Amino acid sequence: MSRVKELQKSLFGGTTSNARQFGMIFTLVAIVLLFQILTDGLTLNPGNLISLVSQYSYILILAIGMLMVIVAGHIDLSVGSIAAFVGIVVAKVMQEYSVPWFVAILIGLVVGALIGAWQGFWVAYVGVPAFIVTLAGMLLFRGGNQYIGNADTIPVPEGFRTIGAGFLPEVGPNTGYNNLTLLLGLVICVAVVVREWRGRRTRREMQAEVAPMWISVIRIAIPLVVVVFASLQFAGGRVGTSFPISGIILGVLVVIYGFVTRNTAGGRHIYAVGGNARAAELSGVKLKRVNFLVMMNMSVLAALAGMIFVARSAASGPQDGIGWELDAIAAVFVGGAAVSGGLGTISGSIVGGLVMAVLNNGLQLMGVGSDRVQIIKGVVLLLAVAFDAYNKKQGRFSVIDSLMRPFRRDTPTGAESPAEAGQERGKSPVAG
Repeated sequence: MSRVKELQKSLFGGTTSNARQFGMIFTLVAIVLLFQILTDGLTLNPGNLISLVSQYSYILILAIGMLMVIVAGHIDLSVGSIAAFVGIVVAKVMQEYSVPWFVAILIGLVVGALIGAWQGFWVAYVGVPAFIVTLAGMLLFRGGNQYIGNADTIPVPEGFRTIGAGFLPEVGPNTGYNNLTLLLGLVICVAVVVREWRGRRTRREMQAEVAPMWISVIRIAIPLVVVVFASLQFAGGRVGTSFPISGIILGVLVVIYGFVTRNTAGGRHIYAVGGNARAAELSGVKLKRVNFLVMMNMSVLAALAGMIFVARSAASGPQDGIGWELDAIAAVFVGGAAVSGGLGTISGSIVGGLVMAVLNNGLQLMGVGSDRVQIIKGVVLLLAVAFDAYNKKQGRFSVIDSLMRPFRRDTPTGAESPAEAGQERGKSPVAG
């Protein structure tokens, strides 16, 4: 085997199809580099990167919950209205009842959970399609926002603004950088190295094939270069700025939900329900409970996203949340989820959201009007899904098909297309 093929086979977990799952990441990198050239270096400017994370973190938080909803075979059109409703409720209780901001955050999460329980009840136990329930919720909670706020803008206190407009504070000696941001980058670098080392150790203990050391070096080096560069950029912004608190919240949620969807029974049940609800129910999965919790979880995350947006804007208003559901759904589908449910990943949705965010940000930096930005984003979304569907029909690589493969029991792990699957029959799959 040539070194190129060995790299392709080993770098991304043992199979070529697994390697191709990272195609969206390469697409993101290509878009970033393209706009870096077209904007004369503004895209990767520290100030723009900080602004990018701060501006789009709430949409990426929505994408996490929306991924689980779509994987389960549903859709949620109400997330923008729920975010706006919770935002106005939290702003009101802080303004009129002098509730401390940290208590107000808890109240907002509870309100989001109650709304999710309401919608989850209709979806899971009454059997009304989620599309109809959340369409009604979109109207209901949009009206609730305007009724409670009297269509006015309500400011929020300084302490509350930290979750949306705050940054990691300056601590320690003056290094010319934000030390906590550098420390965060160091922690991530250590985690990358430890993960690779533990993976090699585990494969040795299982007496499985271990990739050559130079492969592991590449798998460590590439993320480390990205993390170090990003850390220096975020830490080297103007005085008083660093990595946004909203980005920290997003990162924690990505780690938690990534673990839940990959490594817990509850996460696997969501994929089972989306793949084949009837078969999942016959296998012992509690279908109603899964659907109920998925809808409830989405509303809680919508509440959190709404509070982060209000904190960043320093006020809650009647126009908050308009169109957010479309941005979240676009992020999930661009990230490789299937319209029919049953497949998709948290990381894929985050990458999909970043693709749309960078595209939007880059076009704005180039001075493209908002009307043309919306047209281009719509075309990109349509082409991304259409191109993937076309490749799947042609038997070539499909992001959706490759992401679905780990959840199939009848497809060889190493097969990359229907044609290749036939060639692979009778061969042992390569451990990934």
